[in-house]
Amino acid sequence: MNRLVIEGTEDSPAITLDAEANLFKFSGESRPENTAAFFTPVIRWFLDFESDLLARKEKRQEIPAIRFIFCFEYFNSTSAKYIMDILKRAQSLHQQKFPVTVEWQYTAYDEDMLEAGTEWAKLIDAPFQFVSY
Repeated sequence: MNRLVIEGTEDSPAITLDAEANLFKFSGESRPENTAAFFTPVIRWFLDFESDLLARKEKRQEIPAIRFIFCFEYFNSTSAKYIMDILKRAQSLHQQKFPVTVEWQYTAYDEDMLEAGTEWAKLIDAPFQFVSY
């Protein structure tokens, strides 16, 4: 499966989706002008990834740990809907017994970002870790 790398801008997050490493990272600010157009390829990529994982599981191939890393400085309410969709992909994988971890990174002084992660951790059935930096 191909990697998907989206360079971050002033308005949109940097995204790295690396199926070979099972590492998915989102960072920066998320307030793209057309949020749906920005995130749709990301959601489609995850659906393809999940299909690929199920095929590997059927063949009894070992699945390394799957890490979702979120390190946002800011996201708007429209982006929050898509972040939730991505977290639901993590939940789906976890419920299918894949080794999933969600890591929510935030600066030590950003209580709003910690609170956002804490709220999502309550809504999503997947292991959450909080990392302050």
